[in-house]
Amino acid sequence: MLKKILLTVFGLLFILGLVIGSYVFMIVHLIAATKDQVVPPEPVTTAVVKADSWVLTLGSTGSLSAVQGVTVSAQLDGTVTAINFQPGSTVKAGDLLLQMDVGPEVAQLHAAEAARELARLNLTRSKELLAKSTISQEQLDTDDSNFKSAAAQVENIQATIAKKTIRAPFAGRLGVRLVNLGQTLKAGDAIVSLQALNPIYADFYLPQQELGQIASGMSVRVSCNAFPDRPVEGPITAINPDVDAVTRNVRVQATLANPGEQMRPGMFVDVSVLLPVKKSVLIIPATAVLYAPFGDSVFIVEDQKDPATGVVSKVVHQRTVRLGLSRGDFVAVDAGLKEGDLVVTTGVFKLHNGGAVTLDNTLAPDAQLNPKPADS
Repeated sequence: MLKKILLTVFGLLFILGLVIGSYVFMIVHLIAATKDQVVPPEPVTTAVVKADSWVLTLGSTGSLSAVQGVTVSAQLDGTVTAINFQPGSTVKAGDLLLQMDVGPEVAQLHAAEAARELARLNLTRSKELLAKSTISQEQLDTDDSNFKSAAAQVENIQATIAKKTIRAPFAGRLGVRLVNLGQTLKAGDAIVSLQALNPIYADFYLPQQELGQIASGMSVRVSCNAFPDRPVEGPITAINPDVDAVTRNVRVQATLANPGEQMRPGMFVDVSVLLPVKKSVLIIPATAVLYAPFGDSVFIVEDQKDPATGVVSKVVHQRTVRLGLSRGDFVAVDAGLKEGDLVVTTGVFKLHNGGAVTLDNTLAPDAQLNPKPADS
C-alpha cells in the first residue's frame, strides 16, 4: 500500500516537473527571440525652430457704432400725406423724407401773415404821425407791440409746419420704412433709421492695467467674421477719462474708414491694438506642443550613433518648454529651445523619450501666421 502511494506521489511530481520545465523553456525561448527584435522607427513630420520679430498687441472684442445714427421719428401728431424716400437709399442733410398733413396750419399761416402785414402798416403809419406830433408815444408803442406779436404768431405756425415736414438731419443711409401713406402718427412714432456709415466707430474695452500702454492715434486692427479676410485698420480717437468701477475696464473708441459701407453698426468685431513695440521670439508650430498638467513639452530630433555598428539614426528627446504669445498656427517659446532645433510637429502623442523616428515631411501641415481656413 505504501509502495503504491509513493509511486503515485513520484508520478505527480514528475508530471509537475515536466509542466514547469516546458513553461521555463518557452519563457527562455521568447526572451531570446525578442532580444534581437527592434521596434520600427516612427514616421514623423518636423519643423525648424525659427527666430522672428512680432509686433506686440492688446486683444479685445467690441462692436461697431455709427458716427451719427438716429431713428427719425415724428415730433407732432398728424397724418402722413407724402413719403419722399426709398428704403435703403442714401440721402443728404436736409432732404425731405416725409410730409404730414399741414392744411390747417397753412390756413392759419395765411391769416397770421395778413395780421402781421396789417400790424406793420399800422406801425409805419404811427411812426409818420408821431413825427408830426399827431399821436402819442404810447400809441406808437402799442402798434409796435402788436406788430411784434403778429410776427411771432407767424413764426410759431411756421415752426409747426416745419415739425410736420420731416427732413434728414444729416447725410447717411436709410433703413426699412416703418410708416405708410395715410397713417396717423403720434409724437415719437418711428419713421425710418438713418445711419452715417463712413467712417464708423469701433468701441471696445481694455483692462485698467493696460491703460498706460495706449494713447490716442495708435493703430487698431479690426476684423469681423462676416469679412474675415479683410481686416481694417484705423487710429484710436477717444479714450474714456473714467474707468468702470464695476469691471475696472476703460472704454476705447477707434475710427475706421468704411467706403463700401460693408461694416454696419451693431456688428461684433475682434480688435487688436498695435503697440509700437516689437519682440524677438522663437516660434514653432502649435501642433508640436504636447500639453500636460505638469508642463508643456516638445520632442527634439537628434542624430544618435550606434557604438557597436557605427550606424547613425534619428531619435527624439523630450524637452520641457515655457510658451509665450501665439499667432495663427505658431506659438512663441520663451525657454527650452534654441534657434535651429528640429522639433516634431505631428504625432507627438505616440512618441517616447529616446525613440527612433524617420522624417517624412510630405504631409507636413502648412503652418501660417495668418491662416485662412476654408468655410465649411
